[in-house]
Amino acid sequence: MPTLYHHPMSAASRFVRLVLHEYEMETELIEERPWEQRRDFLALNPAATLPVYVDESMHAICGAGVIVEFIDETCGAFKHDQRLLPDDALQRAEVRRLMDWFLVKLEQDVTRYLVRERAYKLLMPKASGGGAPDSKALRAARANIRQHMRYLDWLAANRNWLAGETLSYADFAAAGALSALDYLGEIKWAETAHAKNWYQRIKSRPCMRPLLGDRVSRLSPVPHYADLDF
Repeated sequence: MPTLYHHPMSAASRFVRLVLHEYEMETELIEERPWEQRRDFLALNPAATLPVYVDESMHAICGAGVIVEFIDETCGAFKHDQRLLPDDALQRAEVRRLMDWFLVKLEQDVTRYLVRERAYKLLMPKASGGGAPDSKALRAARANIRQHMRYLDWLAANRNWLAGETLSYADFAAAGALSALDYLGEIKWAETAHAKNWYQRIKSRPCMRPLLGDRVSRLSPVPHYADLDF
């Protein structure tokens, strides 16, 4: 059986998990703490980053974007109108642009700071960077999130799904990041009604159920995290 090395608070890991569940691909999950720099994990991915997908032939595929491209190439064509990467080249380009937005730009501006300071540091020993949250990093990330939520709100208001008419990797890349931030209670949904409506649609899909059941040691989610009507 294929294996996914992940962490419950990793937005990129959440994205890949959503895609795997949406495609009903059975996968064993192994929780990894990349800051521990385990020798066996470094042998799979010397960069020590998540996620890492190991297929049935024991080939390690590293990085969310690379993993979902591999999934599309190996089984996407069999999904026909449920395929998450469109056939049209321009539509594919837009999906990839938004994947990059949520996996790279949002990560750099917001997600990595809030997740690291509020979640990872609780689990990390002091020698690996654990300890009290950096208030400056939290303030900067919380200032940046409003711009990102306004953009997400615009996309949701003007398109059926984020990249166009059909559900795509772009929606799941966004949902992976937003669900991690929502676990922490960092999103003010009342300010972005269209984004909230889009997230309710995603949240209602069966593929979201495992993520909504996630719990992180020493950090409980906000009360509405698993509620479909929030």
